Amino acid sequence: MACRSCGSGNEAKFVAEMMIHFSFSGLKNLDKPGIPVFPKLAVCLACGFTAFTISEAALRPLTEGMSHSV
Repeated sequence: MACRSCGSGNEAKFVAEMMIHFSFSGLKNLDKPGIPVFPKLAVCLACGFTAFTISEAALRPLTEGMSHSV
């Protein structure tokens, strides 16, 4: 697959470990625990552009957390 940024075909797949926090509203949501996710990364080895997808199971708590935070 070609890189969406530079068009290179030099892409590698990796698995990452991330913690997503609901701190988009300043200090309002600091008491909410972070949600650990393990997305699959597609990294362009030419320019460094990275795209990732979060699994449905990890997406559910993010969606629920957003609806309670707004």
